[in-house]
Amino acid sequence: MKDQSLPHFAANEGKFVDPEFTANGEARAKVALERMETLWFNTGTLCNITCVNCYIESSPTNDALTYLTTEEVARYLDEADALEPRPREIGFTGGEPFMNPEMINMARAALERGYEVLILTNAMRPMQRPLVQAGLLALNAEFPGQLTLRVSLDHFAQEPHDDMRGAGSYAVTLEGMDWLRDNGFRLAVAARSLWHETEAETRAGFAALFSERDYKIDAQHPGMTVIFPEMDMRAEVPEITTACWGILNKSPSDVMCATQRMVVKRKGQSPSVVACTLLPYEADFDLGSTLAEASGAVALNHPHCAKFCVLGGASCSA
Repeated sequence: MKDQSLPHFAANEGKFVDPEFTANGEARAKVALERMETLWFNTGTLCNITCVNCYIESSPTNDALTYLTTEEVARYLDEADALEPRPREIGFTGGEPFMNPEMINMARAALERGYEVLILTNAMRPMQRPLVQAGLLALNAEFPGQLTLRVSLDHFAQEPHDDMRGAGSYAVTLEGMDWLRDNGFRLAVAARSLWHETEAETRAGFAALFSERDYKIDAQHPGMTVIFPEMDMRAEVPEITTACWGILNKSPSDVMCATQRMVVKRKGQSPSVVACTLLPYEADFDLGSTLAEASGAVALNHPHCAKFCVLGGASCSA
């Protein structure tokens, strides 16, 4: 299993160590859970492919996070139902969620309770199996408007996508997206920003692809075409202090851990709740076994907190 200690590369030596203070002795920024907008479930780290720079290192052999069961999901949904207000959305991520044999049943458990459900998928062979497709068709028919599938499509062109995910993966993913389109599913896309393109150019390329293939996806909407920055642990990243909010004119409310938590099941352990979908392995970000235990504030004590969630390439140096 992956080492759960917080990694430190030379570029960030001495940083992201103390949850209370930065390396310079300034008060570290923290984010309170204001409300539970989205409750995520990591269905397991096994995936049908191995992608370059996968933040969770999913692969056909990585079972560091093992399969969640419908019974385990239901226990957390019971807790979510009791929250006031309760979450708007239940998200499922992996790995590849459709590798988990209980994925359809887990989605049904959330849909039956009236939640919106978001499933992150590469839309490849695991999703394209006949039994899975039959299950998806049944869910979409029984719960119209509640289910969205966000497909990982790293780039709008074949070559860059295949460079990340393997030769031929682009064509297989589009095959899956075509099936979802033809059967009336609500679609979104998740892409990457590592290309030498502006965001406007990237969105224009996706807009052309969506138009060509008649995908009902808004390329300009950040929630429908999500463009994720790369998370390079070798890059130097500034720490986030309490002063950063004012310097950057940002609010803690904008950070993912203000509205989201994720349930994971590490190999050989019972399920627990972590602060962030990006940090499923880090012991410092494991908040306990229940949603109640996970309701405390989160110290932004990891490079991903800074680069991915707060800065987006900016700097909060005074």
